[in-house]
Amino acid sequence: MPEASGAESVDRYATLPSGMRICFRDFGDKADPAMLLLAGLGEDLTFWTDSFVASLVARGFRVVAIDNRDVGQSTFVAAPPPGPWRQIAARPRGDAYALADMAQDAVGVLDHLGIGRVHLVGRSMGGMIAQTIAATAPERVLSLTSIYSTTGARNVGRPALSTIRLLVAAPARTRTAAVRAHLRITRHIAGLGYPIDDAAEAAIAARGWDRSAGDPAAGVARQIQAIQRSGDRTTQLRRITAPTLVIHGDRDLMVHPSGGVATVQAIRSAQHVVIPGMGHHIPEALVDPVTTYLSQHANRLGEGGNHVRIS
Repeated sequence: MPEASGAESVDRYATLPSGMRICFRDFGDKADPAMLLLAGLGEDLTFWTDSFVASLVARGFRVVAIDNRDVGQSTFVAAPPPGPWRQIAARPRGDAYALADMAQDAVGVLDHLGIGRVHLVGRSMGGMIAQTIAATAPERVLSLTSIYSTTGARNVGRPALSTIRLLVAAPARTRTAAVRAHLRITRHIAGLGYPIDDAAEAAIAARGWDRSAGDPAAGVARQIQAIQRSGDRTTQLRRITAPTLVIHGDRDLMVHPSGGVATVQAIRSAQHVVIPGMGHHIPEALVDPVTTYLSQHANRLGEGGNHVRIS
């Protein structure tokens, strides 16, 4: 029986030429097509829930999930985080890394595992990283799925003011505070059609806190800075040739749905799925629909057609 849940896999590590040590977990049959999962801002690999991973493994994929740099068990960089005013003004420090560096981390894990080509799946910031890989290393990409993400253009995909107010609150400094903060922001950004499971989300947040190898607040600040440093990537996205699927909810207070529309417009023949009631969150009720979309897309290579489907 292939590995299908977080309990059945273990943290493993790839030390890259850059000096980054990237943590990953590897699920399923190694003979199956590989799918790489890239999580969002401040999310470690366990934010891809056991049921989500198990569903993909059951559909015939080898699933690799990684901790991006500055989260989970991966390297927390030594550079100081940007101050709050730098973040508000979108003025990265001179020593900031970019999404391209995070993309190289992910490709480095693929090299470590001997995986040549992969189905890329990223959500939010992870979608930006996946887009970057597809644009800069097309030979490594079988397909791309970008979930509630955006292009970096300043006029699309903007968070709501109510979300910004939550994001600029004082960072959590204890496990209990981190759980409360996660519940507060997740309740806010989850879709109207899918209220969160408080107990499940509290467990996810607590596990994320326990797995952190560094200061989570500093890590998030540096990841935000990486997004800001990377700027508008629309021109880069136009170079993507991999079959692309863009998934977004119809009301997203973290990344406005206009970010998904702009992504579809930038990537040739991208397919667009809009899920009514979905926000910036994949609840248990959407695990089967979303993983069905991922599986169908990965198994439909070569088909074109830029269209919108409403589930």
